[in-house]
Amino acid sequence: MTRHLSPEEAAGLLRAEDRLAVPLGPGQPVHFLRALGTRNDFTSLTVFAALLVEFYPLFTHPGVRLLSAFFGPVERGLRAAGHDVEFLPLGFRAFGELARRFAPRAMATATAPPDRGRLSLSLHSGATAAELTRCGRDPDRLLIVEANQQLPRARGLPPEYPHSLALEDVDVLIEADYLPFSLPDLEPTPDERAIADRACPFIPSGATLQTGIGAIPGTIAKVLAQGDGGDYGIHSEMFTSGLMHLQRAGKVTNRKGTFDGVSVATFATGTRELYSWLHERDDVAFLPVDVVNDPAIISRNRNMVSVNGALSIDILGQVAADRLALHQYSGVGGHEDFLMGTAGSPHGRSLLCLPSTALLAGQCVSRIVGYFEPGTTITTPRHHVDVVITEFGVAELWGKSEIGRAEALIAIAHPDSREELRAAAERLGLTRSSRP
Repeated sequence: MTRHLSPEEAAGLLRAEDRLAVPLGPGQPVHFLRALGTRNDFTSLTVFAALLVEFYPLFTHPGVRLLSAFFGPVERGLRAAGHDVEFLPLGFRAFGELARRFAPRAMATATAPPDRGRLSLSLHSGATAAELTRCGRDPDRLLIVEANQQLPRARGLPPEYPHSLALEDVDVLIEADYLPFSLPDLEPTPDERAIADRACPFIPSGATLQTGIGAIPGTIAKVLAQGDGGDYGIHSEMFTSGLMHLQRAGKVTNRKGTFDGVSVATFATGTRELYSWLHERDDVAFLPVDVVNDPAIISRNRNMVSVNGALSIDILGQVAADRLALHQYSGVGGHEDFLMGTAGSPHGRSLLCLPSTALLAGQCVSRIVGYFEPGTTITTPRHHVDVVITEFGVAELWGKSEIGRAEALIAIAHPDSREELRAAAERLGLTRSSRP
């Protein structure tokens, strides 16, 4: 039988030694995690999470260890302050299997309010949907749900993908009423706008789109919404405010070849306007990440075009999108999945969009480099990379030799960096004059 408890009462059900799992970002039960932070008796609490949306005091306590599969500002700040935070180098698609093997005794998630005996998982399906149900049906485990009046009831594709929990499977229900974490629409810089303008010609009418987070993908979606093209489909790990603008403009028909008639995503983060728009929509479906990010399924979409970013790219075309040198910035996510899936789609294109420079410790540095510093990890290998775009131009790498790749990437680097990059190419034997 489901018990209705306060966040503090629910927090009291965890043991001093325990294992807890919560979803990525928008699926996190904020009041419950805050309440856990008022306890000081944990001796060995391990929490599996990803992309925390708030600096929860819980993770500053001795005896509490955070295993995060995707870092954001919170995880970076906690680790920099010396707290027990470890990174799990897994792609988002593997999180479901990780949750199964991790086998947490307790799981907790945010949902929309109950409706006819079901609780919509709202903004997050991700990797936890199946494990939440298994947890709730296991008498030796504990399923805690925080039902927030402010969360939209989003849809899945039942019966296979219901995107909801049965109220009868829930052990503890916390009633909540607070505004969920949101992201504002970012105004693009002139460089970001220039990148978006260079990207749009690669997205023809009839294309199926995946876009990541940030001003560049959001601007691309808005430009397409205002343009002459249309008949687009959406198959994206993340549903964004930009994709909402595109669909609301009447540009999306979802005649894409798989899951026709609905836009497909596994989670959503954006403006409050987006969350209101998603409420009870039948033309947007949230599916588990092992479905949405499966390259074999992605490749069945017609004219699949993926739009993603990167921290840095070397002149061979290797992509570092989550870790540079000694610093973990984000996570593997679905980066490689969408590049692989797009490559298998007829006429598919994958676009990596990034400004040519970044500010690092107050210094302007090139994002296109000759070679990476020790400790930097490769998120996506060079043989999956198709198109790289900066404000200075477009490098189409697919089918080019190593020398051709280096030449193309140096040509779109910041002019102040090109001489140094040419010297690096010479040392690496990536120039025609360096070959015997």
